[in-house]
Amino acid sequence: MEKGILGDHPVYPSTGNPYDANIIISVLTSLAVGLTIGSFEVLYVNNWFKNRSFFEKIFFKSVVYTFAIIVAALIIIVLGHSVNQGLSPFSATVWSFVLAFFSNFAFWSIICFYSLAIVICLFYKEVSDNMGQSVSYNFFTGKYHQPKSEYRVFMFLDMKSSTAHAERLGNIRYFEMLKEYYDDISQPILKCGGEIYQYVGDEIVVTWKAKNDFAKSALDCFFDMKKALSEQHPKYLAKYNVAPTFKAGLHYGKVTTGEIGLLKKDIVFTGDTLNTTARIQSLCNQYEAELLVSDVFLNAMKSKGRYDFKSLGEVQLRGRNQTIGLFSVHQVKLNQ
Repeated sequence: MEKGILGDHPVYPSTGNPYDANIIISVLTSLAVGLTIGSFEVLYVNNWFKNRSFFEKIFFKSVVYTFAIIVAALIIIVLGHSVNQGLSPFSATVWSFVLAFFSNFAFWSIICFYSLAIVICLFYKEVSDNMGQSVSYNFFTGKYHQPKSEYRVFMFLDMKSSTAHAERLGNIRYFEMLKEYYDDISQPILKCGGEIYQYVGDEIVVTWKAKNDFAKSALDCFFDMKKALSEQHPKYLAKYNVAPTFKAGLHYGKVTTGEIGLLKKDIVFTGDTLNTTARIQSLCNQYEAELLVSDVFLNAMKSKGRYDFKSLGEVQLRGRNQTIGLFSVHQVKLNQ
């Protein structure tokens, strides 16, 4: 018999369980249960509690995951004793050990510890989901406690004909559509490494740090959002009798980033880059384009991918003394 923290003791003093549990069974069972719980969270639990309040999400998810841990512990104990003692999992001897283990204070104190850890993790997750993953991380690490200058790409994305949609649907129905609209375009943003900076009415501001092929990621994001939304058009037509579309502007430049606010803190970006991006997006209707990018953005691209860029010449933006080169962007079809 191998020695452990209990030395030569053949059983755990508190429960009388044999001190010879099979570590392989414990690891494999824990791995299987962990993968099952993770898959369950992604596929079902998130959707179940999607419309619940902050407190309800944490409470009900904590109950579900604590119960899952108890079930996992039961499986590990039953299988471990069954294999080590060469008995059936349903034998009275095996279940006497299970009963002794589950009726012991030490076991339930461990469950309470795990439950507290689950609550803390879920609290952080829900806060991150509400604030944005990168924002919450930056707050906790204090990355922008002192203002910093950095280079970023910004995308200002605006829903087309939003005023007409709002007038026809009414405030409540329009808000419901807007909520689904944001949900449908959020996954491509996460997939392409974008950070949602702000929701401003029917406009969303997305940003990328200047790393890897960040500019191409921003372009990929736009067309992935377009595809994701077009796939949902039947849903919007059936529910709202409208299929929302959008237009966007992309620009790259230097901004100052830092925490701001006393009663309500936020991490904000300031600088001419944001104003320029907003001006570029506002020209989409004038040029009848769904996407406009600046020459600065285009020069920052490491690879052009399957995109065509059409020059619109030098443009004088409102509020700027210098002109800026503008380009419309189209995705090259695969059969071309």
